[in-house]
Amino acid sequence: MSEESYPEVQGGGSLILAWQVRNKKVLVVGGGEVAAGRILNLLNADARVTVVSPRAGLNPEVAYRIEREQVEYQDKVFDPTDLDDPDITMVLTAIDDPEASSQIWKLCKQKRIAANIADVPPECDFYFGSVHRDGPLQIMVSTNGNGPKMANIVRRRIAANLPDNIGDAIVKVGQLRRKLRSVAPEPEEGAKRMQWMSKVCVKWSLEDLCEMSDEDMDVLLQYYAPDKVPSFSEVQGTWEFDGSFGWACVV
Repeated sequence: MSEESYPEVQGGGSLILAWQVRNKKVLVVGGGEVAAGRILNLLNADARVTVVSPRAGLNPEVAYRIEREQVEYQDKVFDPTDLDDPDITMVLTAIDDPEASSQIWKLCKQKRIAANIADVPPECDFYFGSVHRDGPLQIMVSTNGNGPKMANIVRRRIAANLPDNIGDAIVKVGQLRRKLRSVAPEPEEGAKRMQWMSKVCVKWSLEDLCEMSDEDMDVLLQYYAPDKVPSFSEVQGTWEFDGSFGWACVV
């Protein structure tokens, strides 16, 4: 392989990952507008959220989350002992006190807890990007802390060019993958399963995937063993209406 075929390294970026925080404890220090956005992101990811902030500093949305018992709340200023809980997975600070924020950052470093200090990129183990959400689909745009507003603008432009039904299509693809795994559960089938699913996603349109029924999936899966992918119209054509028993597969 010639060296011209290798991708060029572009340093200065971040390793963008989807961090699974389901049922994990996250400490949010602060209760203002920025904290409200952070809390919503965490709740969307099914995290267990604890908020530390004097009640006087609560944003209406944060107060709503507390009232609905969507988050655990401690009505006080942050104390270093708040980090003693071994269950804390990450810490997010959103307070208008640079000195206090830096102190929290240093404490997190000592305890090896991942932290994000709002509006202070050098004191962040990770960044929050601008996210587009449509069901299971999540698209994040990050500027590596350089321009949050620009990330929002880019994200909106990307979202505007996506089909309205793409979230539904992805849900159906997930259902088909689960059915396929039950049909061919053996580990040695892994590569073939991935390649066959890729062929389906390329050959079928988003509209086809959205319209795909459970019966269509069952018919489509019959083509897995011979490693073929029929068109959506071909799959639909395998069903005939029987006056006595309803729709019947004629493959």
